[in-house]
Amino acid sequence: MIDDPPAPRRVFLVVADQSEEMRNALRFACRRAVHTDGHVALLGVIEPVEFQQWVGVGRVMEEEARAEVEGQLESLAREVKDMTGIEPTLYLRTGQKREQLLSLIADEPEISLLVLGTASEGEGPGPLVSELIVNAGGLRVPITLVPGSLSNAEIDALS
Repeated sequence: MIDDPPAPRRVFLVVADQSEEMRNALRFACRRAVHTDGHVALLGVIEPVEFQQWVGVGRVMEEEARAEVEGQLESLAREVKDMTGIEPTLYLRTGQKREQLLSLIADEPEISLLVLGTASEGEGPGPLVSELIVNAGGLRVPITLVPGSLSNAEIDALS
């Protein structure tokens, strides 16, 4: 009898930012990873600095933006480890968030699901969600949208 190779571990990708809706997406991804023997990956994007009048000032602003995103990824990585018991995979990219997200999904075949949070009631889904939904048919992975209005208990019950 031939044993089937083990199924690849599901990787749940969350785009790291400072929004409340991201917190819900992160919790959902962590809970799903625990319940499905999966893994969480975090994408941090350093968006380009628009200030170009003085090169030195622009560089300082870019360094500050990088330090902020790196610090946020480190903090979120600790939360993921606390919730799942496993260190997440961290991706750090520079550019426009949407383009970097699409590029990462295309470049990394182990990513199996994109988890995004939507803004709370009355605020619309959020800019990244709105942009991605238009082109969702072109993605090679499904998107899970986690409503921003859900409580932790509701997320736990769903995941």
